[in-house]
Amino acid sequence: MTTSSLLRLAGATTLALLAGFAQAAYTPSKRIVSTTPSVTGILLAMDAPLVASAATTPSRLSDGKGFFTQWADVADQRGVQVLYKNLVFDIESVIGQDPDLLVISATGADSVIQHKAELEAQGVKTLVVNYSNQSWQQIATELGRQTGLETQAAAAIKRFDDYTADVGAQLKVPAGSVSVVGYNIGGSYSIARENSPQARVIEALGFTVAGLPTALESQVKRSSDVAFISRENLSAAITGDSVFLLSATDADVQAFLADPVLANLPAVLNKRVYPLGPSSFRIDYYSGREMIDAVARNFR
Repeated sequence: MTTSSLLRLAGATTLALLAGFAQAAYTPSKRIVSTTPSVTGILLAMDAPLVASAATTPSRLSDGKGFFTQWADVADQRGVQVLYKNLVFDIESVIGQDPDLLVISATGADSVIQHKAELEAQGVKTLVVNYSNQSWQQIATELGRQTGLETQAAAAIKRFDDYTADVGAQLKVPAGSVSVVGYNIGGSYSIARENSPQARVIEALGFTVAGLPTALESQVKRSSDVAFISRENLSAAITGDSVFLLSATDADVQAFLADPVLANLPAVLNKRVYPLGPSSFRIDYYSGREMIDAVARNFR
């Protein structure tokens, strides 16, 4: 055999091996289990074969099982089972579901990253995602690559972007800027930065999101998405002509308007304070749409 023939044979063999590896690496998952309710909605939005999800402690943000309200109905329609309740990890329940992929969060109250080695020792394939520093679209894209569901992930992102654009075109956006505020959420106060997921959706609807005053930057607890501040500094931190309240209902708006610390804010004086809905604390496909609908109710 000539040298050129050998090279051709070697090249063909290499290509065949690479093709085989790519096919193995991207074999679509058939039984996905989520230990992180914060990511479960993303999996549902991209039509992943989700069979079970961990449930959080029931609250106003969830149904009686502990599934977040924004996607609980979808999960029920698709027969998604409760993996374990109240975020209390149960390895036997995980193994019993026989997943070909287990999704784990790197951070947050729903993280079981400390059990990763134990799970893999039992033959459970795991995928760790970090929702603390990524948008739901970035997470969906990564999940799509890892599960062979790239097309479904891209379709979910497009549906969301199209919905945002359609609603935004119908809104009457007032002049001026808006501040996105976390008001007395578990006793904390915050201002969402311009790079936060909530601010990005609001800006996509046509609003201009106001940032934190430079003078306060050195006095706040830093976060990638929000700036946590004291109640005393809240009035100075809110520079928008209007205010959108995170994780809020109409009752929260009334409490904000009645707060004497905020009485002289232009947004309070002009009663331009609006709720973004309880599920707006973290944005996924479903909570993002609910937040868009909450905005539209006041500006359509």
